[in-house]
Amino acid sequence: MLAVSTGWGYVGGMTAPAMSLDPRARQLLRTLIGRYIHDGEPVGSQTLARHAGLDVSPATIRNILADLEDSGLLSSPHTSAGRVPTVQGYRVFVDSLLQVRSLGERELARLRAELTAGTGGGTQALLGNASELLSAMTHFVGVVGAPRREQFAFRQIDFVPLGGRRVLAIVVFADGEVQNRVVEPQRSFEPAELEKVANYLNAHCAGRPLAQIRATLLHELRQARDEMELLLAQSVELAEQALEPPGDDMVLAGQTRLMGLQDLSDVERLRELFEAFARKREILQLLERTQRAPGVRIFIGEETGLAPLDGVSLVTAPYGAGGQVLGVLGVIGPTRMAYERVIPAVQAAAEVLGAALQTPRETPGPVP
Repeated sequence: MLAVSTGWGYVGGMTAPAMSLDPRARQLLRTLIGRYIHDGEPVGSQTLARHAGLDVSPATIRNILADLEDSGLLSSPHTSAGRVPTVQGYRVFVDSLLQVRSLGERELARLRAELTAGTGGGTQALLGNASELLSAMTHFVGVVGAPRREQFAFRQIDFVPLGGRRVLAIVVFADGEVQNRVVEPQRSFEPAELEKVANYLNAHCAGRPLAQIRATLLHELRQARDEMELLLAQSVELAEQALEPPGDDMVLAGQTRLMGLQDLSDVERLRELFEAFARKREILQLLERTQRAPGVRIFIGEETGLAPLDGVSLVTAPYGAGGQVLGVLGVIGPTRMAYERVIPAVQAAAEVLGAALQTPRETPGPVP
């Protein structure tokens, strides 16, 4: 069984409404939500009488359903048309009624093979594959928050003068990724000066994470009292800009899968969702809230705090390497999703991605 934590930061146990439900009510709620997820239609007492496995009359079932509705766990979209779960009902279902099993070894082996296929070990390719795999496994939107580059060691840096004060910094990271950045220090540098700075950084800092390099350079500058002071000062100025971590990013895949879902068929709703995907900022902020909590976290509808995600659920899990959390991945889909299938897929993808990032690349070291 997997450890699941909710959008409220709650781990395990039962929510308050679930603690007050008797066994028959719990079984009916579990069966009703399961049928609704499967069929997408309001569930009536006759259907529950056939599928719940309880030796009670339809009249008794109707009375229990009325109590569940009074508790805010169910609602009736139309008179005598059956009932559907509310956000609170889904929350009780996910927290205390859902039984989740881990992926089998065969599925995990396939996931590992497909994750690394055609990537050449590159981090960005791995993230893209992870997002695509999550979307394919769940039929919803796969989302992977990219790790901060300052957590990765760099292999080599070069500077190319572009004219005036502008300098092109070419940074090669230990995982093979290359980043080009145009920086503008306070004064212009001669090519020979840029070469000296690059040689110093490559000789003294290669193989270390960017955040650690910046801290080390500043420390050495304060300690320097000889002719190296000027070179260190130049190194600090260029390195501060060239090694500055870029803004957070994420990789999305499978957005168009939402267009065929009955629950998200409203054109205006889809437009708002796609605009949120394009902006990325709000979803990145939501992913950051989940990065510090272990295990799978689930946000249902309004629990996300984002208006475009009302009626949508987000299932996330952090991934990491070398004992350090690098980012978060997850799945975005309708609240009426098969949680027992999505949760283990997200958990397994996080573990496999972390393992792929762990080897054979160099892992980030601690920042002093």
